[in-house]
Amino acid sequence: MTLDNNGVILSDVWASAGGVVRDRADLLQGTLDLLVLETLAAAALHGWGISKRIRERSREALEVNQGSLYPALYRLEDRGWIAAEWGVSPEGRRARFYRLTAAGRRQLQAERAQWRRFAAAVELVLSPA
Repeated sequence: MTLDNNGVILSDVWASAGGVVRDRADLLQGTLDLLVLETLAAAALHGWGISKRIRERSREALEVNQGSLYPALYRLEDRGWIAAEWGVSPEGRRARFYRLTAAGRRQLQAERAQWRRFAAAVELVLSPA
């Protein structure tokens, strides 16, 4: 499954904390935001490192394309949930390293709770009546 601008078929709706149903594009964006925030909770990483960590942690099931990742990073930075600073990657290249801010840690908690509610609701539908 690939999280990119073409979409991932997870669901056509996502219930937010306020009970508002969002469309598939919002689900994908929200899912990518959650994955990025969760990945950065452990340590600061550059873009390729974030993509690689998501792929590894999902046992190769999820691949975040650069065309989706970098807009997400800029969006999260604009919201104040992550901050970036220049550094040198393990490969010796200059790269922007992203880290969670305090606001990002709070948002991560909210996103985790929202995802768990969504997953529980889907599980209810999948379970025999």
